[in-house]
Amino acid sequence: MSKPRKSIFITGAAAGIGRATALRFAAAGWRIGLYDINLLGVKALASEIGPQAVVGKLDVGNEAAFAKALADFAEPSDGRIDVLFNNAGILSTGDFESMPLARCHALIDINAKGVLNGCHAAFPYLKAAKGRVINMASASAIYGAPAFAVYSASKFFVRGLTEALNIEWARHGVYVCDVMPLFVDTPMVQALQDKPKTLTSLGVRLRASDIAAAVYEAATRPAWRCPVHWVPGAQTRALALLNKLLPQRLYRASNKYFSGY
Repeated sequence: MSKPRKSIFITGAAAGIGRATALRFAAAGWRIGLYDINLLGVKALASEIGPQAVVGKLDVGNEAAFAKALADFAEPSDGRIDVLFNNAGILSTGDFESMPLARCHALIDINAKGVLNGCHAAFPYLKAAKGRVINMASASAIYGAPAFAVYSASKFFVRGLTEALNIEWARHGVYVCDVMPLFVDTPMVQALQDKPKTLTSLGVRLRASDIAAAVYEAATRPAWRCPVHWVPGAQTRALALLNKLLPQRLYRASNKYFSGY
């Protein structure tokens, strides 16, 4: 008997990293769940991918909706999902005190609670598959990023949850990791009206396809050879290394310099 087709459930799949990841896994023959608040966007993507794509509208901040979407997508024969890619996220930048509190709450609801909702609801399906969770974090989870305060804090949440579950869920055969890139050329970054100085000083050197390649490797490489944190791009790896090697006051000073504060 042939092995069942591997499956990946992708949130925020309509554009950017989610879309690039869906196309990468589709090329490898996976069954793909395309879920996004933008239903028209994932339907258009599904028309490119073909019958191996399953489409649904999903607000990741809604725990009941997330649980239903996972149940609808899980393999009917054995109730498994091989990979959950918690990718959905939003970005707002600027001085913290100038940001509307409602927008701050939205960042937490989607970027942090969305990941929490996904991990919690997906656990039985992942356990059945001895599967994997790949969470979308950010280089802003290496050190708090000025002008990205709430976004950065939401990604620290993702990092902390990932590190804990990477240890906890190993006993169930479930590998948990995150991806922590610097700026990626996506519609979310392109849409920023007032570009923070950090973005202009460091530049945008990564493409969505670069992150998709990292996600695919995290999904397919033997788990014992996989890190907890995937750090795509030489620039991002250099920043992560400097954070380990430099005294904190010097790293803080470099952050201050690049951000213009």
